[in-house]
Amino acid sequence: MPIYTIIKYTAAYKSRWDRFVASLNGTYKGSKNTSFLFQRDFMEYHKDRFSDYSLMVYEEDKLLAVLPANQLEDTLYSHQGLSYGGLVLDAEIRLETVMNIFEQVLKFLAQGGIHRLYLKIMPQFYQELPADELDYVLFLTEAQLVKVETATVIDLRNPIPFHNSRKDGIRKASNSNLSIIETRDFSAFWNTILIPNLQLRHDTSPVHTLDEISTLANKFPYSIRQFNVINATNECIAGATIFETATVAHMQYISANEDRQKLGSLDFLFDHLIHSVFKDKHYFDFGTSNEEMGRKLNGGLQFWKEGFGARTRVQRTYMVSTSNHNLLKGVVV
Repeated sequence: MPIYTIIKYTAAYKSRWDRFVASLNGTYKGSKNTSFLFQRDFMEYHKDRFSDYSLMVYEEDKLLAVLPANQLEDTLYSHQGLSYGGLVLDAEIRLETVMNIFEQVLKFLAQGGIHRLYLKIMPQFYQELPADELDYVLFLTEAQLVKVETATVIDLRNPIPFHNSRKDGIRKASNSNLSIIETRDFSAFWNTILIPNLQLRHDTSPVHTLDEISTLANKFPYSIRQFNVINATNECIAGATIFETATVAHMQYISANEDRQKLGSLDFLFDHLIHSVFKDKHYFDFGTSNEEMGRKLNGGLQFWKEGFGARTRVQRTYMVSTSNHNLLKGVVV
């Protein structure tokens, strides 16, 4: 077996980490299952909330994989401040190498007193190249499936037509003198729409504060984008915050005022995003509609998303015992 070196991430490795997790953009240099969420400037906006334990795996001087992660007592998690994670892999890596790397990662963690590893796997449709090696390795190491969430996704290369209910909303909007703007100012949407709605309906707040989302958008201007629906008096009445990767436009936040049904503001907005702004992406991802670790589904929200032609993909979270590294020995014959 080749000799692998596992390094716990520190700030000294920031530039090397960021180069590795950059999108391929057809170059085959870097990782094949990546996202701007794995850039250190994104991961660390809330570093005070997590004990970072991210790993970098080298073969000699070549970086082959990274694991964005945080530690909590004797457990390591795919970074809990991110929507997904797992091993981020070199573009040209082969299956047997991934098996060897995962064996060494589990052994490294076990020797460091970490007994369990939770991995929230990046959904397949985010991959720039086939990257399901980790799914196979988790099967071999007898990982437990502990959570399944349903992502509602449009395949923009093979779209399903909008439901009549969504078309009705678009027609309403066409008679309501509405317009859509893209803006770098998140305050109108955050302060007048998103925060009040989340507080009223769910007694919660956005994951990102206004300062946090504004700072992140300044650092990632091509990946974090804000679209607002404006009425005739130039008031923000609805909006959506989109996280954009190489393959996916993901709806991170969506909200509208109490007139959304009467005006069709959200139908109007998403018609524009799907058919104009992001029409050249592979997928439009409305996100999940789950509660209670995936065991409950918000049926009304799911129905609304499916009205745009979106259908279900799943996001899985696994738990693997680090002592199971021995299960990877002797697999390749």
